[in-house]
Amino acid sequence: MASPQSTQFAVAVHVLTYLAGSGAGPSSPHPRTVGATELAASTQVTPVHVRRVLAPLREAGILASTPGARGGWRLLVEPERITLDTVWRLVRGDEPVLAIHLPSPRCPVGRSIQDGLHDVDAAVARATEEALARTTVADLVPA
Repeated sequence: MASPQSTQFAVAVHVLTYLAGSGAGPSSPHPRTVGATELAASTQVTPVHVRRVLAPLREAGILASTPGARGGWRLLVEPERITLDTVWRLVRGDEPVLAIHLPSPRCPVGRSIQDGLHDVDAAVARATEEALARTTVADLVPA
């Protein structure tokens, strides 16, 4: 079975869910920050990867980060208001959903297949976003 192109979406959702369940949310009486090392241990990726994945969420105002040895990440938006399609779009950017290859331009199929595959990719992206819009980060926090 093929592996996914990128795990960035899964890592982002994991981290958001972790933050929501660990008192790092905006409605927590004493919101805490969670360091990239702790988040990396939970997601089994490097702290650098965690910071890279979370950067678009910070830029969108969903997360805040504090640099330094005592710094870390916290939610700025209630988990009930963060839908997974928003996370998907922020993390994915313009990246295609399907791994589309670069065929030979000398091949009669190769010259035209890209347009058809791009149309299919756009349809898959729309369907994915519609499905993800029905789930929030709060839905994923363990009870």
